[in-house]
Amino acid sequence: MKILAVLIVSLTTFLSAYAQDAQTITVTVSNATSNTGTIKFGLHNKDTFMRKNPIQVAESKIEDGKCKIVFENVPAGEYAITCFHDKNSNGKMDFQSNGMPLEDYGASNNVMNFGPPQYDDAKFTITDKDVSLDIKL
Repeated sequence: MKILAVLIVSLTTFLSAYAQDAQTITVTVSNATSNTGTIKFGLHNKDTFMRKNPIQVAESKIEDGKCKIVFENVPAGEYAITCFHDKNSNGKMDFQSNGMPLEDYGASNNVMNFGPPQYDDAKFTITDKDVSLDIKL
């Protein structure tokens, strides 16, 4: 029974310390072209960016061309955020047969070149403070 009590106290202490080191990232999109569908967001690190499932995902309805989401409990580190306007609510980004996107998209830092977003252009660092970002589609 003492071992269980020690484990519970240790786990609680660890989780409290982790929560104190974790920050929030608030992301705002203010230029959606319509209120139809939703905007889907993905929080990535270098390993997951444009390759694997995001570390965290979020989705928001659009009102007056604007939406806001919050990623919570994000540990210190380097990240990038991608988003797209899922106008037809099918859960995925749609493309033309030639590979050009049919739906608006964006990434943190708002660097838009020809082609998909690049991690080095979109990356930002979380330290000991919450972060607020505006992404343009």
